Amino acid sequence: MTEPRAGFTGKNVDTEKDNLLVRLKEARDYLGISQDKVANYLGVPRSAVSEFESGKRNISATELQRLSRFYQRPVSWFTDNVVMDVPADVEFLARTASDLSDNDRSELQKFAEFLKSKAST
Repeated sequence: MTEPRAGFTGKNVDTEKDNLLVRLKEARDYLGISQDKVANYLGVPRSAVSEFESGKRNISATELQRLSRFYQRPVSWFTDNVVMDVPADVEFLARTASDLSDNDRSELQKFAEFLKSKAST
């Protein structure tokens, strides 16, 4: 039986890889995107996407960067083991708001402040 490998940071490499695999599938499933669509975006066979998600094939840094843009998540979301307890609907709102104009985000912020003040009364 082999021991889990430790990287330069001393973190468990196998745990980090498992985290990456889970996050790749989770991001795709959350957006409701098929493996075919991801494969077409990356220019790889559909089987490659399946192999990324199952750990049978390593993902390159370039592929991970492209997927982070496609899935609208920072690369660190896939690579960090930080568990953030943010509800999915809040994550969705944040991603959606990031595509709005500065003026629209300002209006959204005012509306959120209004709702918050209304709830506290």
